[in-house]
Amino acid sequence: MPAQQKKLLFCTAGVLSLACALGTAAAVGSQLWVRGTVLCSTGALLVNASGAELHKFIGDIQYGLFSGQRVRQCGLGGRPFQFSFFPDLLRIIPASIHVSVILFCTVLIIFALVGAGFFMLNAFGSPYETLHGPVGLYLWSFISCSCGCLIMILFSSEVKIHHLSEKIANFKEGTFTFKTHSEQFANSFWTILVCSLVHFLNALLIRFAGFEFPFSKSKESGTITGAVDLMY
Repeated sequence: MPAQQKKLLFCTAGVLSLACALGTAAAVGSQLWVRGTVLCSTGALLVNASGAELHKFIGDIQYGLFSGQRVRQCGLGGRPFQFSFFPDLLRIIPASIHVSVILFCTVLIIFALVGAGFFMLNAFGSPYETLHGPVGLYLWSFISCSCGCLIMILFSSEVKIHHLSEKIANFKEGTFTFKTHSEQFANSFWTILVCSLVHFLNALLIRFAGFEFPFSKSKESGTITGAVDLMY
């Protein structure tokens, strides 16, 4: 591939990596990871609510990795309030999973920035054929993509398997019991998915630029090695 086209590919990959780093950083501080509604089951059972009456006992909830907000609906109007994961909710949520999600987000941001820098170095400089060169670009892209996948898997398990929304809704509730009525992942969660796909795309761009995947040997080099072995 001509040098100008390689430079264009590496610049494109570098800009995409930088955009992913900034997008992930914005997602970490956002409250738009999960949106849903919670039902005040105790209040609904007391008045035997159904149909249109049931909406008086359904409140909204949304949260991110650090904080969130919900509207408490128990038939007497909505009462909004804010909540924070640190340190308030650490006793009731799977703290190890939650902290792991935040750590992997940090790693994703760091390696996305590192990848963006080395993509630009390969576009405008002559790096060493080690971690500065194509091998390093494959490595940074692989680590970033893997971190994005781990973030989605861990956070999905925290929400769906450990019923995170219900635990938040029932926090400090002595009389009423809340159950998840509906929930869906919001913008910040899908931002992580897009970033993971972008880093996978970056690895394909490196291959398209003419650089072999690490640890792959061409047939020609294998033939030469065999010939040398026969000589000795």
